[in-house]
Amino acid sequence: MAPLRPWSPIPIHDAGEPLIGLPAGLWRLEPHPYQALGAPYGEGASPFRLRRAVITRLEKAQQRLQRQQPRWRLAIFDAWRPIAVQAFMVRHAFVEACRQRGLDADGTGPAQRALAAEVDRFWAPPSADPATPPPHSTGAAVDLTLADGLGRPLAMGGAIDAIGAVSEPDHHRGAAQGTEAAAWHQRRVLLAEVMAGAGFVQHPNEWWHFSHGDQLWAWRQGEPRARYGRVDG
Repeated sequence: MAPLRPWSPIPIHDAGEPLIGLPAGLWRLEPHPYQALGAPYGEGASPFRLRRAVITRLEKAQQRLQRQQPRWRLAIFDAWRPIAVQAFMVRHAFVEACRQRGLDADGTGPAQRALAAEVDRFWAPPSADPATPPPHSTGAAVDLTLADGLGRPLAMGGAIDAIGAVSEPDHHRGAAQGTEAAAWHQRRVLLAEVMAGAGFVQHPNEWWHFSHGDQLWAWRQGEPRARYGRVDG
């Protein structure tokens, strides 16, 4: 069993907001990457849904971004993710990481155990316990990046969902001024700033993951309780 996160003990008092679809003004990266893999969302269920107040804050973050970079926009990679999809993607991420390292994904040796621990830093356990929901199952977490005016994602110095240190928000902080890596860092900083200004918190290991109202948010903000728990589609 994967270890609990530091935010797992925080109680949840759900605000009762339903999931709603992202408005047209928020750019979606399609086709959705996990649906394209065959992840089990269920018939007619869209991953591009969040809680109403979270969407409002996303729109505010986009406004903040465009005050600084009028031709840029937020680009939504992933939003709501049910438990079945979380389980599917945890397994997919582990199998793919094993393939890249030449390991047998069905093996149980020390190399596989170490890799599973590394994957666990980035993929929350697919817990069915209502007290410890994966962040995306709450409709309060979103994975996103920056895009240009045509909706083309900007280079951020590491792919969304990459397993490793390159995904940590400050990975490129020490890059020499004027280099491509320095530009990646500045884009990551800008994304974090506009999201924080709209009330979001960032996952400590992932430059692309932000949330408002879930247990991770409560932990980072010092709040006594979370506003959103697991919501089924």
